Amino acid sequence: MSALAELFDLSGKWQGTNRLWLSPREPVRKSESLAEIRSIEQDQFSEICYSWAYEGQPQEGWLILGQETNHKVVKAVWFDTWHMRDQFMVCEGRVDDSGAVTVQGSYAAPPGPDWGWQITIEPNEDDLFRILMHNITPDGEKELAVEIPYSRVV
Repeated sequence: MSALAELFDLSGKWQGTNRLWLSPREPVRKSESLAEIRSIEQDQFSEICYSWAYEGQPQEGWLILGQETNHKVVKAVWFDTWHMRDQFMVCEGRVDDSGAVTVQGSYAAPPGPDWGWQITIEPNEDDLFRILMHNITPDGEKELAVEIPYSRVV
């Protein structure tokens, strides 16, 4: 069985509050967020589609996760209308013993070196899960950028 089985158990519709930090010195920006998780391609992949808003403008994101049979490595593709605009990010990571999935990719930050971007999906209970997104500086420092705690829509 895939280590992503924990995410398959989260299939359904979710609601939460998106919290966005543009920098540690700025106030958090909050917006309502809706998400749907489903297994796709005969349970080979898990897809998370979510919506949120930035300054009143609707935004959407998608995260598609997959794992090869008998391998612990998880691969993902992530795109978000605000964070990535017309690009997508290829990420790689693992599932830990608690069922949390963490993947990481990078993005260009001209004129300097690329920055890292880490996404973690933490299943908590049957009716709760959380998405965390961190910026990773070229020096390896991690800064919280997004936190979205979700509860199941009944």
